[in-house]
Amino acid sequence: MNREIAASMPLAKLLGITITQADSELVEGTLQVKEEFCTLGGSLHGGAIMTLADSLGAVAAFLNLPEGATGTTTIESKTNFLRAAAAGTTVTGRTMAVNVGRRLSVWTTTISDEDGKAIAVTTQTQLVI
Repeated sequence: MNREIAASMPLAKLLGITITQADSELVEGTLQVKEEFCTLGGSLHGGAIMTLADSLGAVAAFLNLPEGATGTTTIESKTNFLRAAAAGTTVTGRTMAVNVGRRLSVWTTTISDEDGKAIAVTTQTQLVI
């Protein structure tokens, strides 16, 4: 099922995001940091970090949709960038709920490097469709 989830999101599929765990309490996924995802300085681009976080948050929101809902969409996202991740490494994201309501859900995703150090923290709001 986790491969099907990632495959249903075209950008996540293009970047090679892998969903490693997906349930209503926790969604985890990884991204291999390729040179083409990096800035001129060799650090993972913020857009790639935000794409990983947004993808994981969307999966979490989808898995928590109320009965009768048809989908979810991101309506707000904020990321704090804490440190760099270099090409050739893998980053891991962990998404957990801050609040799940009938119309909105709020999620926090921590993206960590291979040493388990946080490189970014994203908070996003998902609208129930």
